[in-house]
Amino acid sequence: MDMIKGIKGVKDILPEETPRWRLIEDAARRWSLCYGYQEIRIPIFELTALFARSIGAATDIVEKEMYTFPDRDGTSLTLRPEGTAGTVRAFIEHNRAANPLPQKYFYIGPMFRHERPQAGRLRQFHQFGVESFGTSDPRADIEVIALLWRLLSDLALPDLTLEMNSLGSSGDRAAYKPILLAFLSQRESHLCANCRRRMETNPLRVLDCKVPECRAATEEAPQLTNHLSPEARLHFDHVLAGLTAVGVPYRLNPRLVRGLDYYCLTSFEITSTHLGAQNAVGAGGRYDGLVETLGGPSVPAVGFAVGLERVSLMLPESSSSLLNECLYYVAAFGENGTRLGLVLLDEFRRIGLSSLCDYRATTLKAHLRQADRSQCRYAILLGDDEAARGSVILRNLESKAQEELPLAGLSSLLKSRKPSQ
Repeated sequence: MDMIKGIKGVKDILPEETPRWRLIEDAARRWSLCYGYQEIRIPIFELTALFARSIGAATDIVEKEMYTFPDRDGTSLTLRPEGTAGTVRAFIEHNRAANPLPQKYFYIGPMFRHERPQAGRLRQFHQFGVESFGTSDPRADIEVIALLWRLLSDLALPDLTLEMNSLGSSGDRAAYKPILLAFLSQRESHLCANCRRRMETNPLRVLDCKVPECRAATEEAPQLTNHLSPEARLHFDHVLAGLTAVGVPYRLNPRLVRGLDYYCLTSFEITSTHLGAQNAVGAGGRYDGLVETLGGPSVPAVGFAVGLERVSLMLPESSSSLLNECLYYVAAFGENGTRLGLVLLDEFRRIGLSSLCDYRATTLKAHLRQADRSQCRYAILLGDDEAARGSVILRNLESKAQEELPLAGLSSLLKSRKPSQ
């Protein structure tokens, strides 16, 4: 019978990899809570109309990348390609705008897009994101950007750069688009087929194209930041000044336009040279009109999302080297040693001492071999002789030093010791 394999672009995260993921997820939760964000868990699939209306029907995500399928009653459903739309839907449905406090959420989980699989870009991928509702103050923008920067810096990711731009208001963009189109039409022959199509649907996306010929052709394109309203200009200036005040370095990038229709004003992205052409680690911006677009009240909002696969690729090896470590291997053998070893394992685990035993091993030699393979720090030798004496041998698996300790009260004794002892 043929072996069934995983789907292309859908990756198993094996036990030796999960320590990196736990480290990232734990740091994300810690920093989010530190900034006053609370966890929200949104459904993995939603009505297709939610994403078509929020992301934009003419975007690549909606046109080409969504996993959409009919429910049994014919309703069109879609696996979530991103987390903002579902969070906004939950915000509206549960009337969270009625709460007098700003609503600040974070989420962690899988997203789905039918893309060409490559390093750090899969068809099932994972994101950490935050969404802040209720304030148009530039300080909210500064807060989410600082949270993202502090998290990635805390994880010691290399060569990070924060890129900033402003998309202005919808009126600013409406006035800018004819100016940009006039420029692009003069260089249309130098643009790729995708960019020529985007000229009709979303011309700002041409500026974000990674094809070298397209980037060269648009090098002198008029910049949206030179066509901002006074209000949008003032908002952006306050954001940049705030980032400087809190010590978050940035550089301006007029090409940064984001691929989703709902963004306005502040747009930002953190990149790294360690990721190749697809160099974005995390990105976000302000989306003041999205809540109203989806049927809710007029509520300003700002947020970001981070690709966890990309963070995992960049995470220093030393960061997660100890996360899977099991402290004690209980090498229990012989009739009485095996019986007492089972009880000892349970005692250790109940008070939080990580411990294991390979039940297939029946001799001391076999146990020690498995203890070394398991990379435990200590082995507890408990055979029939030790059981008769009411003691165990504690063996340091690195130095090979040994000491005899009483079996009674052993778990409490080891709990009170520092791991290096």
